[in-house]
Amino acid sequence: MDDFVRNKLTEWGLSEYIQKFKDEGIDKKCFDNLNDQDFPDLILKVGPRVRFRTSFRLLKGGENSPNQETSDSPAQFQQECEKTAGSDQVVFLRQSHCQIPDFPLPGPDLPAFHQVLPSTSGTNDNGKRQLDLQDESRKWSSPPSKRQRDSGPGLYSDYFLSDEENILSDVKSIMRSVQNRLTTVSNQENNLNKFLRNKISDLETDKRVLVGVFGKTGAGKSSLINAVIGEKKLLPSGRISACTSVMIKVEANMKSPKYEADIEFITKEEWKDELWSLLNFLGDNADQGNDQDEEEDYLDIDEKLSAVYGEEWKNKSPEDLMNDKYFREIPEFLQHRNKILPCESAEDLSAECVKYTKNGSKDGKERKRWYWPLVKCVTVRVPKNRLLQHVTIVDLPGTGDRNKSRDEMWKSVVGSCSIVWIVTEINRAVAEKETWEILKSASSIMGNGGECQQIHFICTKSDHVEDSDDHSAAGVRALIFKSNMEAKEEVIKEFNKLHKVKKHFSDECFKVFTVSSKEFQKKTLLEPDETEIPKLQEFLQNLNDRHSETLNYVSGAYGILSLIQGAQSRNMAGSTADVCKDLEEKISHELEKVRRPIEEAYMTFEKCLIEGVKNSESLCDKVLKSILQPRGINGSAFHKTLKCVVENRGVHKPKDKGPININVKLASYLTDSIDEEFKKTFPNERKCGAFNGVINTFSLGTEELIQKYKDVELQLIFLKTEEEKVKMVLSKIIREKKKIVYNSLTTTMEANMQDCYQKAAGFREKDSLKNMRNTIEQHVHSSKNSMFKQAKDTMLGQLRSLKDEILKTLKETMQKSIELSLKTDDYSLPDFKVELAKVKKHYDDLKKTQEEDTPQICFAQWGEAADAPTTN
Repeated sequence: MDDFVRNKLTEWGLSEYIQKFKDEGIDKKCFDNLNDQDFPDLILKVGPRVRFRTSFRLLKGGENSPNQETSDSPAQFQQECEKTAGSDQVVFLRQSHCQIPDFPLPGPDLPAFHQVLPSTSGTNDNGKRQLDLQDESRKWSSPPSKRQRDSGPGLYSDYFLSDEENILSDVKSIMRSVQNRLTTVSNQENNLNKFLRNKISDLETDKRVLVGVFGKTGAGKSSLINAVIGEKKLLPSGRISACTSVMIKVEANMKSPKYEADIEFITKEEWKDELWSLLNFLGDNADQGNDQDEEEDYLDIDEKLSAVYGEEWKNKSPEDLMNDKYFREIPEFLQHRNKILPCESAEDLSAECVKYTKNGSKDGKERKRWYWPLVKCVTVRVPKNRLLQHVTIVDLPGTGDRNKSRDEMWKSVVGSCSIVWIVTEINRAVAEKETWEILKSASSIMGNGGECQQIHFICTKSDHVEDSDDHSAAGVRALIFKSNMEAKEEVIKEFNKLHKVKKHFSDECFKVFTVSSKEFQKKTLLEPDETEIPKLQEFLQNLNDRHSETLNYVSGAYGILSLIQGAQSRNMAGSTADVCKDLEEKISHELEKVRRPIEEAYMTFEKCLIEGVKNSESLCDKVLKSILQPRGINGSAFHKTLKCVVENRGVHKPKDKGPININVKLASYLTDSIDEEFKKTFPNERKCGAFNGVINTFSLGTEELIQKYKDVELQLIFLKTEEEKVKMVLSKIIREKKKIVYNSLTTTMEANMQDCYQKAAGFREKDSLKNMRNTIEQHVHSSKNSMFKQAKDTMLGQLRSLKDEILKTLKETMQKSIELSLKTDDYSLPDFKVELAKVKKHYDDLKKTQEEDTPQICFAQWGEAADAPTTN
């Protein structure tokens, strides 16, 4: 293969096919003589093949005389290309040739073909860059100068790439070309070349925003999600009761036009442990009475085991029930791999998924197998859904799970949700205890122990009104609006009573919506906007705003290209020593600025925790009494509950009641002592960043140094972008580590109590309740002088480690960047002046747009907006 073919494939954004063309021996002469019959053998995928055909014909058209057929007008050329393209490619062609008239966009079945041709890479014989198809199309119709935003929250209205998507695609194409060319130079293994290629690889980011959805069965969660994402029949609702253990994630399938379910199972060993626990629970409580709670627990276990085994489980041992014959329909479970279900429609996928997500009916003699008890999580992918492009909606069980792996996944996902929707029926919005219990029990995991910015309390079925004397449409509408307003006021009043929740979330973080999925679809009484579903759609659309992602990527690319060009300079020797000295002094000064507030925060936490330890030691008897001798519960009923608690590592969720968590209770005075300070130090909203925004203030003052040292301007531009990148990386590190720091108080308690729980779980005789209580009390009393101090020391140790990691990352990253940018040159690197100029223009345009749009940037991108590049 010669450079001509390699450059053309790279120029057209098809560099992944270079090896295929090389294997087939395609040189320039062969390339020039390719025809349509050859294309399928070289490029299997339809989309890339149409892109190649389009670019190839344009290239050949430019080489032919004006009288030849290939020199048709853009419109004629468009029509010819569309004859050979499928519906997906027609969309692409219309995007590329802006002169083609707009057409009305169909519904959700039309895929959004998101692909843009690169703008530059290889050179022709005269050393000049050739125009690509995208540049050619701009001759016919120039795009608008400002970043486009949809006028409304439509799911499919934005099939045409916005300016920012064009920019991001263009710059990614340029950087792929740069990386490919860096691998072809003779000294590709030297430190600078490897450093540059790694930096380009690190540019790729795809942050997804998680929206967690809580709600009791029947509250309308499935209907709400279906309405918001525009998929009426995706998640089943109605008469099939929901399984509370299965987590369902809903996201976009941007790679395939099919609906798809990705089913993750628990392991065979985990199911064996759960079987043992369930059967032992039934055996231990066989003689403990027959109250309502016991009957409900038996029915729950019967439902779970009968789903998998039918009636056979009642006459089998745990060993017998692990026989592979029960799992023949799901070999993926036995092989410990995911099961993928592709379907053509949402309705088909819903029908296929039901046995993995929902409880089945017991009616009739024949009972099909239902496998939801074996499922850990189901990820549903919706083709080309714009609202889900960078957002994942997670339908969450109300609390954790007896199964350890499902419970750990639940905690991880809840702690990673940026937004939480709590769903309840409007007529029970305040009275529904389970809904508010979910909020209270999960608030610390979402708040200080997580990264949740906002809680949306969503009252469903808002079109439902009590009997009214006025049956006119206007009268009913007026009553609906009045009822909705009253519901919002009552919910806000109830939220204001939750003082412990408000330690994690301010009033500004709590919003109430009154929605009607039915009216949104039928429009009988209310206009769509009046159902408030469009408000939630607009909210999701704003979460998909990728301005900061684009700016971060383009900024990094700008810095890398600046470094490459700077490394070729032969005129910087005189300035290197002076600028390096200035930078070293600046690093030391800036690191000290970062160190001080972190150490001040550490000392504040230490003071708070010392007080928390004192309160924990003096009040642990009170805490134990509230756990081990609850009011209004007789001994027989509590025996069963406490047994569940000790068998499940100190945690249990009784049906329709608040969760019991001994570990959280024991750590409560420690967490209470730091909650307010923790929220200020690690704010989820990140208006100023962690540690009072000290990371964002770190600056080497490169703009001032550029004025002083003009001959190393390109290297200093790179250092500026590296500074921005390391602050973004640190912000993500802090976001994850702060969860571990906060939750360490509870996890230390759990670890300390494990031997105690195991011992208590072993009691089987008549006095087992008394023995369980005594075992727990004796362990806490004997350990209280060390257990709470250990939790304090663990948390402080993690804070010290976080401080060390922050300072080390800042120092080592910037020192390495200085070493390779100012103390290393490489005259053998390719020339990327054209690429640098183009990326710089994109960067300047994006910065200008950011300044214009700053007041409008959606709060939901705070994580990225706070991490986005800022000028020194």
